Amino acid sequence: MSTHITARGTTAAPGEAGGGAGLGAPLDLRNSHSRGFGLGFVVKLVLMALINAFGLYGILAAWAAGSWGILAFLALALIVADLVYFLPGRKILPAKYLYPGLIFLLIFQIFVVLYTAATAFTNYGDGHNATKTAAISQLTTTYEQRVEGSQAYPVTVLEGDDGLALATVQDDQVLVGAADQPLAPLEDATVTDGRVVEAPGYEVLDYGGVVAAADELTDLRVPVSGQEADDAALRTDDGRTAYVYESTLVHDEAADAMVADDGTVYANNGEGAFVGPEGEALRPGWRVFVGLDNFAAIFDPAVLGGPFVSVTLWTFAFAILSVALTFFLGLLLAILFNDEKLRFRNVYRAIIFLPYAFPAFLSILIWAGLLNTDYGFVNEILLGGAGVPWLDNPWLARISLLLVNLWLGFPYMFLVTTGALQSIPSEIYESSEMDGAGPVRQFGSITLPMLMVAVGPMLIASFAMNFNNFNVIYLLTGGGPQDVESTTGVGATDILISFVYKIAFAGGTNDYGLASALSILIFIMVAVISALTFRRSKALEEIS
Repeated sequence: MSTHITARGTTAAPGEAGGGAGLGAPLDLRNSHSRGFGLGFVVKLVLMALINAFGLYGILAAWAAGSWGILAFLALALIVADLVYFLPGRKILPAKYLYPGLIFLLIFQIFVVLYTAATAFTNYGDGHNATKTAAISQLTTTYEQRVEGSQAYPVTVLEGDDGLALATVQDDQVLVGAADQPLAPLEDATVTDGRVVEAPGYEVLDYGGVVAAADELTDLRVPVSGQEADDAALRTDDGRTAYVYESTLVHDEAADAMVADDGTVYANNGEGAFVGPEGEALRPGWRVFVGLDNFAAIFDPAVLGGPFVSVTLWTFAFAILSVALTFFLGLLLAILFNDEKLRFRNVYRAIIFLPYAFPAFLSILIWAGLLNTDYGFVNEILLGGAGVPWLDNPWLARISLLLVNLWLGFPYMFLVTTGALQSIPSEIYESSEMDGAGPVRQFGSITLPMLMVAVGPMLIASFAMNFNNFNVIYLLTGGGPQDVESTTGVGATDILISFVYKIAFAGGTNDYGLASALSILIFIMVAVISALTFRRSKALEEIS
């Protein structure tokens, strides 16, 4: 009895019943394919709806925030995503895999570099965070005082189409005003117990609404007219009672200056601030383009020149020594435990791997406690109560950093070099022994050169990582011990990245423009050194 195989499936043998639902029934691949295509089409439609929903949400959020650059990027990214993932055809198949990585590259690398570069040419920092218009508004608000002898206004907070407004009852008349509308009569309003409870065209905010709008209410200034001064305005902090305030600073648009009530003129100095006749600057200022001033300040001995040179030298020393120490210790242990005659070598390898498996964040904090001068384990137990200032003396703090970084980094080098050693053919060593080469000659002529081909790129990456190894500096020494004579807060163990952090966030001035300029220099240093090293080692060249 034979069975016939057709393109549509398996048919019954000759003489047997066919066409039923049993094993002999023909398999209709067309129907199966149709069902699969239908399911795939539904899944594809759902994915398309989700992607476009998230994309439109981001576009609308950018529109509401007025971020037109982000809006344009999101719109373009959404259009490209629809074309790549939902356009039929196989020619664009590689783009389906490359597109997510390209988007993340643009957001987390290209955008960050470009934004940092743009910031480096501005005075962005503490006191220079916003626009000139916002700075003038803030100065006017900051330098305001309550008008002496002015009455208190019982007010009700309203919300209209243009934002918040204040309503008050004066001489049996309801007055309503907003930020751009002086107090004016409002007809048909309902008053209960001297307060407005209903106002046509407005919503009366209850206590919860007032609390929710507290920030906007604090910034609200309602101009008053009549017997009050022309520049006076109502201001309330609690939404119940308002007082008349007037600013002691007025912006003179013609002279582009702030004029105080005593006649003092604070002129625009062209550097993002209004400055008085004796050189005192009003805060806040605003962001302006300063050209190469930030880069000049880095190399100026009177500003950052001295600290920059010393920090740069220590950064290079720390990165080079960290890579060299971890590599050679890891290599030494890898050679020792690569001997097949050594018993329990897998156990030893597992023990050596433990420092790398333990979170570095916790390891560094533990080492900071162990090296504490007064009650650390090293001084109290191992050294019998000696008061060695491991983290308080500049040179001992540097040595401690290198030792702790060695503890954290050698297991990684051990793993890398172990794999590289095992890839070297044993026949090469056998041939060298026949030629009379000893262990030292084999290491210098065979092991090390062949290792460098395999691990060279990793050493370059390790150098770049240690060049910006912020965690170990910040958690172990905090960059200290600090130089008390320095105005920058720089310490003996600060590297460039921790120096940038102090300038941007911990120096009291929050000079983001200067910190961005330093970040650009760090980027250039690492990029140039990495490019030269890769070119010199030929690590990225293809083997012909």
